[in-house]
Amino acid sequence: MEFHRGRLFDHVHLRVADVDASKRFYRAAFGALGLDQEVVEGEGNFYLDDLYVDKADGPVSHVHIAFIAKDQETVKAFHQAVLAAGGRDNGPPGERDYHPGYYAAFAFDPDGNNVEAVFHGPFKRSAESVVYTAL
Repeated sequence: MEFHRGRLFDHVHLRVADVDASKRFYRAAFGALGLDQEVVEGEGNFYLDDLYVDKADGPVSHVHIAFIAKDQETVKAFHQAVLAAGGRDNGPPGERDYHPGYYAAFAFDPDGNNVEAVFHGPFKRSAESVVYTAL
């Protein structure tokens, strides 16, 4: 068995009020990012790579997460897709003053988490992902 993970953190776990509404939102986001075919669904949960989402048995999460976009067009597609899937606008696609070349869009998911897609300008990744293979 092998699976891929990112390099900054092990995972983000979101506790949500409505798994189906969150699934629609995040599937739209992942689709715009070219990753929707990799979503794994379970009973009352779903995950992709470092993001795990399930039904809250108490308070829902309130966090900010940012997905890597490969270009400005992907940021635009993300924003359009998540708004069509029930997200609420929190900043349209455009340049931000965080650093030169920072191009992003923001939307609130069904539970109010601030979700961003960001393109930092042209870059080369050292690897597409970290590959874990069971021993």
